[in-house]
Amino acid sequence: MRQLLTLLLLGGASLAASAQSPAIAHMEPPFWWTGMQHKGLQLMVHGEGIAALEPSLTFPGVRIATVTRVPNRNYLFIDLEIGQDAKPGSFDIVFKGAARPTSYTYRLLAREPGSAQRVGFNSSDTIYQVMPDRFANGDPSNDSTTDTREKANRANPGGRHGGDIAGMIKRLDYIRDLGFTQLWPTPLVENDMPGFSYHGYAATDHYRIDPRYGSNEDFRRLSVEAKKRGIGLIQDVVLSHIGSAHWWMKDMPTSDWINYGGQFVPTHHHRTAVQDPYASKEDADNFTRGWFVKNMPDLNQSNPLVANYLIQNNIWWIEYAGLSGLRIDTFGYSDGAFLSEYTRRLMQEYPKLNLVGEEWSTRPPVVARWQRGKDNFDGYRASTPSLMDFPVAEAMRTALADTKGHNVFNEVYETLSLDYLYPEPGNLVLFEANHDMSRIWSVVGEDFDRYRMMMVFLMTMPRIPQLYTGDEILMTSATKQRDDASYRRDFPGGWEGDKVDAFTGKGLGAQQRAAQDLVRKLATWRKNQPLIHHGKMMHFGPRDNTWVYFRYQGDKKVLVAFNNNPKEMVLDTARFREMLADVPGGVDVLSGRRFDLRRELRLPAMASVVLELEAAR
Repeated sequence: MRQLLTLLLLGGASLAASAQSPAIAHMEPPFWWTGMQHKGLQLMVHGEGIAALEPSLTFPGVRIATVTRVPNRNYLFIDLEIGQDAKPGSFDIVFKGAARPTSYTYRLLAREPGSAQRVGFNSSDTIYQVMPDRFANGDPSNDSTTDTREKANRANPGGRHGGDIAGMIKRLDYIRDLGFTQLWPTPLVENDMPGFSYHGYAATDHYRIDPRYGSNEDFRRLSVEAKKRGIGLIQDVVLSHIGSAHWWMKDMPTSDWINYGGQFVPTHHHRTAVQDPYASKEDADNFTRGWFVKNMPDLNQSNPLVANYLIQNNIWWIEYAGLSGLRIDTFGYSDGAFLSEYTRRLMQEYPKLNLVGEEWSTRPPVVARWQRGKDNFDGYRASTPSLMDFPVAEAMRTALADTKGHNVFNEVYETLSLDYLYPEPGNLVLFEANHDMSRIWSVVGEDFDRYRMMMVFLMTMPRIPQLYTGDEILMTSATKQRDDASYRRDFPGGWEGDKVDAFTGKGLGAQQRAAQDLVRKLATWRKNQPLIHHGKMMHFGPRDNTWVYFRYQGDKKVLVAFNNNPKEMVLDTARFREMLADVPGGVDVLSGRRFDLRRELRLPAMASVVLELEAAR
């Protein structure tokens, strides 16, 4: 019954009246669309003894090209060919054989107008990242459900707290009013694990939104409501692994569906092994095939059935929910050949979409390997438009945590100098923190001046900026060791009865309100600045804990400067003549103060300035 309800909740597929037999437990994808670029569609059919039956269908423009049977007789893989002339509609896939015939009514839907040419997130956007379980509880009735194992317990730091899709929808105005144009929630698909399931990175059903967040239709409604407010929706997806309670694990499709034969072998995280000219094959294989932890089995993406399943699943969600892009977890841990085909297929289907991969390395060459257009020494190529910019993010976080250095910005400066390694550096996503990292307010020692430097840096770099929810109100965390619970505390005001409500400002301290205002001012300003979105950059080497860089486009220029000293610093503007020749001054976006730049730039102690420069005279 639970499996039947799951299919009905998907809002599209239904068993035909003649199919009361339990033979078909899963049909995935549950429905599809006409007019897709790729004309093939592979259906995974799961049901007791289904391989003994022969499928057939009659529908104009659609035919069964091949049927693949695997040793597990409870699976059939049906390859459909959907012609260009196929129209939206429903048809029965009839399964006949020695057993009683059964059928499944399959639907082909019409695509939304312009779906293929949708424009994904880009450098004109700012991304707001939320962990849904910890953001806002809009529907307390789904905090615990009868068909999921783990129940809500807000007192448990590693448990379910009840945040959901309804809560995100309710708070979209807050996100919009802060100036953000994209929303990235951590994964929302079902994670029906016995415990520690709130993070969403251990899927147990790829086609079902976890009922503790809502339904598939609620997810689509989130996308629709976000678009009404000028906000795109980015889905977080996991390609490399699943949760150990995934329904596959009870009845594995093939013996090689999971790496290492389904036995736990941990990855040793030698991420450079896949591009190291001296690496052993053992290290490279272990990196991509090894498991993160025992309860997250690693998928064998070299199995073409696994690979095609994952590709189709991601396309299905993009089309179903009207997404503006994907954030791809643990990107480099996937099989390299699979990643090439995965990114190629998705970008072929949606040429203007954006995909951002997570490659957690502070080394630009390691990250740059995966971006489209990169000519790697070993000939490897992927079609990934964007990557998370861990190298620059970590460099700036380290710089602002340093209270004793004499030239703290130098590592950031030198890391940025390696942008030539990326085919599209402006398409990287730069962030100040995320759900796996210490809160920026704690990293900078709860120093507001250093916090301001990070926010200014984030919003003025030639990147796509991303802020982690709660950092606009100075939420704190552990910094000395990995402590996920401290990074993921509930957002104040997201639950009925919270004493502090950050959405309205109730109970926030003066410094927290100032931080919120700072983020709002910068994000709102940035939204209307093509120069920041697409302009060029020139930076000047840091000196004595000061750093100056320029963003420019045509005759428009913005000067950004930091003074990380407890005293005023006076900089001779002759050094910046390439950008400041005959420029009399500029007005600071943050303070409204005009700076005279004819001879010098006077930076107050611990200052961050963003000067819109006057025209040269």
